[in-house]
Amino acid sequence: MMKNFNKRFFALLAAVWITLTVSAQPAKTREISADFKQISGPLNRNFLKCVGAGRANEGLRADWQRQLRMAKQECGFEYIRFHGLLADDMGVYREERGRPVLNWQYIDELFDFLISIKMKPFVEIGFMPAALASGDKTIFWWKGNITPPKDYNKWNDLIRSLVKHWTERYGREEVKTWYFEVWNEPNLRNLFFSGSHEDYFKLYRETASAVKSVDAVYRVGGPGSAGNAWIPDLINFCSTNKVPIDFISTHDYGVKQGYLDTSGRVGTIINPNKNSVANNMARSRKAISNSAIPGLELHYTEWSTSYTPSDPIHDTYEEAAYILNTVNRAANDVNSMSYWTFTDIFEEQGPRATPFHGGFGLINYQDIKKPAYYAYKFLNELGGQRLANADSSAIICKDKSGNVQALLWDCTIDHPGDSTNNQVFYKRLIPAKPIGSTRLKLRNLPAGKYRVEVYQTGYRVNDVYATYHDLGSPSQLTLQQVATIKKNNSGAPLMVSTVTIGSGGTFEKVLNMRQNDVYFVKLIKL
Repeated sequence: MMKNFNKRFFALLAAVWITLTVSAQPAKTREISADFKQISGPLNRNFLKCVGAGRANEGLRADWQRQLRMAKQECGFEYIRFHGLLADDMGVYREERGRPVLNWQYIDELFDFLISIKMKPFVEIGFMPAALASGDKTIFWWKGNITPPKDYNKWNDLIRSLVKHWTERYGREEVKTWYFEVWNEPNLRNLFFSGSHEDYFKLYRETASAVKSVDAVYRVGGPGSAGNAWIPDLINFCSTNKVPIDFISTHDYGVKQGYLDTSGRVGTIINPNKNSVANNMARSRKAISNSAIPGLELHYTEWSTSYTPSDPIHDTYEEAAYILNTVNRAANDVNSMSYWTFTDIFEEQGPRATPFHGGFGLINYQDIKKPAYYAYKFLNELGGQRLANADSSAIICKDKSGNVQALLWDCTIDHPGDSTNNQVFYKRLIPAKPIGSTRLKLRNLPAGKYRVEVYQTGYRVNDVYATYHDLGSPSQLTLQQVATIKKNNSGAPLMVSTVTIGSGGTFEKVLNMRQNDVYFVKLIKL
């Protein structure tokens, strides 16, 4: 018995020694390096090509337009996509004695604004005007009709008339730069489309042909599907039946389980694989490459961590790191990847009652910029030439003026798994765990003086959700509370200094890194 005790004692002693030895080891320093003279190629900016919004009618609001103008200026988005262009609240179509009456007033107001701020529409064609609908099934608070047209001749005339109107108003050279996407997520039957698989293909054929009848160079595609679905199906249909198609569009979100949340009460759980969305984008590209029309463009017209506008992860600092991880891995596989959405002015469930409710937006109702907003702002400020860099969680660039920008991050999914929903786990504050230091080293810089600016998002750094919690998570914000949140999360640099780079051309910076921290370091030549 004593012999067994001795064995257990020495085994325990050995385990304690190993634990102490491992814990005593200094944390390994992450090394990120680049050479000013080693250019890997132009920076692929497909991740900034498009951004999403809720519905067309929301685009008539002053606050929506104010926020989009800001996002355009600071984040550089080129296109915008939204639902409900033909819904009844846009006043486009009605009938008198069975004859169509068309009205472009609201569409003109919205599109004139987009053109004025140098943005382009990624035109989602839908939903169905009630006077033209074959049924009364609708979705969302604003009652978007999801049924096919009852008369395809009238539907085709509507589409042709609208595209002709745009051509006359904005000119062929402008309209041929747009994209025309037929419907939204028709594979979610009786949610976004009441018809069958075959009914969608008919809708696609008729709509695509109507657009092309105005001008064959106008770009049309689909299916705008949920979950990467129907890509080979639509390509095979178009190839076999000689139906025009210029691009594939689809959607993906980083959700392991859950359902589309039209009620605000359904739980979701994030996929523990942080690369799940990027991996699906690569698979979609491969599916197109192996198809009968391998040269089609691929547009992800919706993507994010979660497909519900009631998921608090959207408001957290973790969203910024997730965005950067995904876009860095996926940019070369897509022609665009439209983050869903730029603003919390998003009313699928009606107007929301609280300032931070897990909304999709980069910006909340009160023009407060979330960490996700800064991720896109940093991406937009990267120079046009990407420097060779072996770290998969860093982008280092230079611009024509010789300035250098280094964007680096950690992306860690800290969710515990199936035991809890996002709506519970991310509702609370989650302090970030330290993961050691990161050394940024830049070589062969031109000699001279540089201003060094360091920006960050992370736990309690440009972390509006933490400041909101500190204020007691009020259901409504006072003007002073809004000012406090903005002041504490202004996006100003954490540090600014001036350095002189000598003949060796080397710059080094050590940064303390925590889980889901994002750092943006700018060297501006003086």
